[in-house]
Amino acid sequence: MALALLIAVTVTAYRSFDTWIENTNLPLTLTETSTEVLDRNGKLLRAYPVGDGLWRLAVQPQDVDPHFLNMLLRYEDKRFRSHAGVDPIALLRAAGQALRNGRAVSGGSTLTMQVARLLEDGTTGRWAGKLRQMRVALALERRLSKDEILTLYLTHAPYGGAAEGIRAATYSWFGKEPNRLTPAEAALLVALPQSPERRRPDRFPEAASEARNRVLARMQRQGIVTAEQAEAARRTPLPHRMAAFPRLAPHLADRVTAQHPGKRQLRLTLDGAVQSRMQQLLAEAARSTGPRLSAALIAADHQTGEVLALAGSPGYSDAQRRGFVDMTQAIRSPGSTLKPLIYGLAFDQGLAHPETLIHDGPVYFAGYAPQNFDGEFRGDIKLREALQLSLNIPVVKLTQELGPARVMASLRAGGAKPELPGGAPGLALSLGGLGISLQDMVQLYAGLAAGGQGPALRVLQGEAPAPAGRLTSPEAAWQVADILRGLPVPAGARAGTIAYKTGTSYGHRDAWAIGWDGRHVIGVWMGRADGTPVPGIFGGDLAAPVLFEAFGRLKPALDPLPPPPPATLIVSSADLPQPLQRFRPRDAAFSGPAGAPELIFPPEGARLALDDADLTLKLRGGTAPFLVLANGRPVLSGQRRREFSVPSPGPGFSSLVIVDGAGRSDRVNLRID
Repeated sequence: MALALLIAVTVTAYRSFDTWIENTNLPLTLTETSTEVLDRNGKLLRAYPVGDGLWRLAVQPQDVDPHFLNMLLRYEDKRFRSHAGVDPIALLRAAGQALRNGRAVSGGSTLTMQVARLLEDGTTGRWAGKLRQMRVALALERRLSKDEILTLYLTHAPYGGAAEGIRAATYSWFGKEPNRLTPAEAALLVALPQSPERRRPDRFPEAASEARNRVLARMQRQGIVTAEQAEAARRTPLPHRMAAFPRLAPHLADRVTAQHPGKRQLRLTLDGAVQSRMQQLLAEAARSTGPRLSAALIAADHQTGEVLALAGSPGYSDAQRRGFVDMTQAIRSPGSTLKPLIYGLAFDQGLAHPETLIHDGPVYFAGYAPQNFDGEFRGDIKLREALQLSLNIPVVKLTQELGPARVMASLRAGGAKPELPGGAPGLALSLGGLGISLQDMVQLYAGLAAGGQGPALRVLQGEAPAPAGRLTSPEAAWQVADILRGLPVPAGARAGTIAYKTGTSYGHRDAWAIGWDGRHVIGVWMGRADGTPVPGIFGGDLAAPVLFEAFGRLKPALDPLPPPPPATLIVSSADLPQPLQRFRPRDAAFSGPAGAPELIFPPEGARLALDDADLTLKLRGGTAPFLVLANGRPVLSGQRRREFSVPSPGPGFSSLVIVDGAGRSDRVNLRID
């Protein structure tokens, strides 16, 4: 009878206990972890703290060094895999030690009980708190697997400061992931969560060292580490400060996380090692040019469209340079970097060939009279040389014939979003008279580099490649590359390996250099983020050396530029078809007498005595109406006759230029007494 009563009481007590455990209200186990931005190889580029300001990075046991996990379990809870959440043996041992010593010597908490305390942010010393931890631990063991409980510990254990969880700890103290740890690092990380603030190695190195050494001593006794390993670990210096979390590609990370709210992990196409080298390059370049200059760089694979590096400024936190502004997205004037695209369109349309002659002389288009950068004229010159010299007048002539609206449409088709300061596009756009971002310029150059049509640039892994619109034919794209590979290169660089172009915007506000080899395209912009002028900056002097250095840091050897497509016409000027030997507008044969205008009076080098009388001019050829410039200033426009008078330019040496309605010109130099 007594036995039956005992069994009944035991069963009732067990059922009550079981019901008590089953009815436990568990704390939230799916807590917030940091948003992470990773590179193409899974390397952390940037992380963001969670809402309470802590760094808490998601982790799984397989992401952690197994030697650390072994040390953790052997030190904290060696029967973790076998108990049900509470370890009676450990509790009895802790109680016995407390009775013998009159104080608590060791805790009896299991790892599961510690997880319960971490989830509830509870206390450890009071009996009520300890009892609650036991109840939650028993409930957790019923509802979660051992690996899930271990994951919670690895995610929530405190390691000092704002670091919570093993990944935040290894980044904060050692600047790396927890997949490979030394015995010294592992022992410190086992000891820290027991007293994360009082054992911080940067503030209390003696306490941290003692705690680490106790872990090492026990691991040595248990055969987890050898005596030699333990001694070497004890001699290892402790970290003296908490390291900053990685901040690679911070502008891009901000952008993609804003575009994908709530997504905890974003993997980019960037290569973390390349990104680090490019950020360092920009920082070095900016330091050598003054405290207010900013810079930006994009490197991409023009065969796949994958962006490998994107640096929006030399320093994200540099207030003087306005480093928080992403200059890869800023709308700026591209200067002369648009010229190759216009030449490519002209080649593609059959308007010209690299060996076509074009006249570089004064032109006048309905009130617009472009000048070359140096104010000089070269006369007849091959288009190849005109592009290499970055002359303005030839490219404006090509733009006039193509039509500014067609040029704008081609830029948009190529994947860019150019902005006009106002109104319809005009001829000035070919000299940088529009706004465009560095990213869009790299997109356009990637199209040229890929044979006239390349993939759209992309930054997210997993996105399907998509082609951008066609810019030019493969033949025209190759012709542009062949011209640009012949540009002079910065000191120390190897000529002929990169097709590139530099540009300087009006007022010296922007310095550009963009180029490509057989696989990659890189764009560099330098200037002030607020758009104020930087006197004396030029793309060739400032940005080009950075471009060539960037290719050197991207890879050990450049990929060769491709051979010409089979249909490419490679001949001298004299062997070109007659219409391509000299550039003329398509309607030139129907708009008036053939040939450029010619000043037949006064002749070149004439010396005239006018006594304040008007100067008579006689012309032949050309297409009316005519414009006359004296010493660079218009003195007569809209003239349709070929013999007329203009006011005397005054005594001394003078230069007279006649420009016809097709933009062709003639010049004479004379002296008036």
